[in-house]
Amino acid sequence: MYPDFPLDPSTPPGGQPAFWVGPRHLAGDDKRLYDTVADTLARLGWTSLTIVRGRHQPDEADEDRQVLRSTVLHISPDTLRWAQWNLADEPFHLGDLPIAWQISARADTSSPLAQWSAYFTPDVPGESVADFLAALDARDQPAEPIAGPELVLDAVAAHGWLRDIDQPQAAATDPTFTSHISLGEVPPLIQDADPRALTTEADEVGPAGWQAWAEPALGAPCLWAVSFGASVPHDLVAAFAASLSSTAPVLRRVLPEATQERLLRAPAI
Repeated sequence: MYPDFPLDPSTPPGGQPAFWVGPRHLAGDDKRLYDTVADTLARLGWTSLTIVRGRHQPDEADEDRQVLRSTVLHISPDTLRWAQWNLADEPFHLGDLPIAWQISARADTSSPLAQWSAYFTPDVPGESVADFLAALDARDQPAEPIAGPELVLDAVAAHGWLRDIDQPQAAATDPTFTSHISLGEVPPLIQDADPRALTTEADEVGPAGWQAWAEPALGAPCLWAVSFGASVPHDLVAAFAASLSSTAPVLRRVLPEATQERLLRAPAI
């Protein structure tokens, strides 16, 4: 589905016709999630670093080298925010899907620890991750909350998503009930500076963060999943949610098998 390492992230799939596709939240990532996000970060002026770890025996040819782990790290000019491509780096899973991008921010340079992190699996629309990063890059203080959770629900409601009947202040779904966004307890391993993330007992409710996912059919595997740590500012989540729920079509060559029958498409001429 993805190369072990993005040697040429600018190369699109060749020989495949392009279509304008909607709805965006079911359109997948065109198998170019690394490319789309990395190109956005390059335009924003972020620096990319490649970290490769492995074993190299004496007199061993380079092509025989056993690479154990590799990752690509992108860092903002002020070093307060960073994005890490995890798919080739033994990622942990979210909703049975591997984490592809982990995006983090800290309050100041005096601490090496992230104030919050957000996690995106494959098939999250790359446009939505890029819009999240653009909003993050534009913020002077990437870790300071400046708005409430209502902003997130207003963003999707403006594009026709429906508020949950039982949780109108905390959850919404698209009109076909396949994609969802909800404010609730974050899954295990989600990094956050909120101390409750580390001290919550098994029978206690942990800190609340935004989660989003697409379930093409009831009981079917998720197409994609996203998790925002409890301390991710709501306005940044709203930027992602507004992009995800946008009614504007997106350009695709590769469609997800699980949702291709649900997609409207028109040839891109």
